[in-house]
Amino acid sequence: MTVSMPRSLFVFSVLYGGMVCIAGVLGVKQVALGPLAVEAGIFAFLLLVVISSAIAELHGQKTATSLVRLGFIPLLVSAALIQLVIALPHDAEMYPPAIDAFPIVVGQSARMMIAGLISYGISQTLNVVIFSRLSHGEGKLVWLRGIIASVISQIVDTVLFISISFLGERPILSLMAGQMLTKVVLSIVLVPVLITLFVALGRRLDAKPLET
Repeated sequence: MTVSMPRSLFVFSVLYGGMVCIAGVLGVKQVALGPLAVEAGIFAFLLLVVISSAIAELHGQKTATSLVRLGFIPLLVSAALIQLVIALPHDAEMYPPAIDAFPIVVGQSARMMIAGLISYGISQTLNVVIFSRLSHGEGKLVWLRGIIASVISQIVDTVLFISISFLGERPILSLMAGQMLTKVVLSIVLVPVLITLFVALGRRLDAKPLET
């Protein structure tokens, strides 16, 4: 049996799954962007926002929401594999600095893992809903809808993740404010260009369906 699938949906879904897994790893590093500082996972997270919005534009809100839910699969599998690898004994010939560095780079506390799952699911779903609702069925102003949806979802993501991860352990208001400011600025600067490119690329890919 031959099943026809839009090329953009196939390509973007593969990329989406990869970004879900790498976002947490990149988040270990804090990057300085002029006066702004943010964890590097934001770049992968912005791509998640852009990809889910582009799929909502090209294939509808229901399809994009399904993609967000399926994103839990690579997220949970990668988290489980990381814990398994950390628990296994290291090779005696392994590069010594890497022995101590590996669990620091890829490991997370259970509390942060739960925070990541909750903030991912809620913020990404909210992004798709807002982006789609702003369309009013007309499909106009993709770049502007992308900014609005991204800014709101990024704020929600920050509030949820930092609150669940650090409430009661350290002051969170200043940390939360700095992260929000940086994410809002990056959303305004990067999302319009990226979402315009992804939607255009998706339409070009869909000019010929992928047969599987």
